[in-house]
Amino acid sequence: MGKLTRRAVVAAALAAPFAARAQEWPAGQMKFIVPFPAGGTLDAIARLVQPGLQQRLGTTIIIENRAGAAGSIGAAAVAKSPPDGRTWLFVFDTHATNPVTQPSLPYNSETDLDPVMLVGTAPNIIACQPSRPYQTLAELIAASKAKPGGFGFASAGTASLGHLTMLLLAKRSGAQWVHVAYKGAAPAVNDAIAGHIDLIIAATTVLNSQVEAKLLRPLAQTGSTRHPTLPDVPTLVESGFPDLVATPWWGLYAPGKTPKPMIERFRAEMSAVLREENVTERINAMGLTIVASDPDYMRKFFTEQSQIWGQVVRDNGLSADGG
Repeated sequence: MGKLTRRAVVAAALAAPFAARAQEWPAGQMKFIVPFPAGGTLDAIARLVQPGLQQRLGTTIIIENRAGAAGSIGAAAVAKSPPDGRTWLFVFDTHATNPVTQPSLPYNSETDLDPVMLVGTAPNIIACQPSRPYQTLAELIAASKAKPGGFGFASAGTASLGHLTMLLLAKRSGAQWVHVAYKGAAPAVNDAIAGHIDLIIAATTVLNSQVEAKLLRPLAQTGSTRHPTLPDVPTLVESGFPDLVATPWWGLYAPGKTPKPMIERFRAEMSAVLREENVTERINAMGLTIVASDPDYMRKFFTEQSQIWGQVVRDNGLSADGG
């Protein structure tokens, strides 16, 4: 057998598993539902993994932004989709509190959606425009108490972890501020940079680049320890608020009753793409720590988050149209 023939045989053998996988996958386009505006972290992650998944699954992936109601509009669309492996849902941490803030949701996350994986986690940053006079969290809290009506702070939406964290921080510190809910982090960032809002709380995935460019000044972060991308920014725990830890998260779901082998196949391919060097580097640079869990872990994690933060929602009487 000549060299050319042997190479052809080897190439065919290596390609066979990929071809078989492509044939096994449902025919037609696949859709990623991103329930927040373009420009946010969910959208960025979806577009980052899109090329690799298309290659691995042998299909075209369409990214569809269906923003509104803290992510529940997009989630409802996926919950009503056929469980055929062609529709997948990216979610943010509001997914765990939506059932409490929106008791009339047209879906049940426990039965109408199947968990696929916890994609990753990251701390929030509390930040302000550099022209503001306060340099530390303590100075911010003191300044807020001295201002009639307090400060306005922006978050990605009502009952997001950022919103809930600021409520707890105000309660424990006596700070005075008013929540301004945005339909996603991207528009909130624009207003914070322009100085239209006193403060912003958003994940490292959203604010790291703005902090690096000195467009925003970080005052504190909400993780249990300092994040590698923000080694000089203290945590809330270090700042005198023990146990005040809040970690935003990103997850992936499928329509309820999607066949388990299909979910496992998709999870495996997604994990492989997330572990590709160029993808990992870009995600880590955003400030997100990749988890890439299995479905069981995601289910338990969701339940835990729902219990912890759902109680904070109830304690503050929050609803989807207020707070």
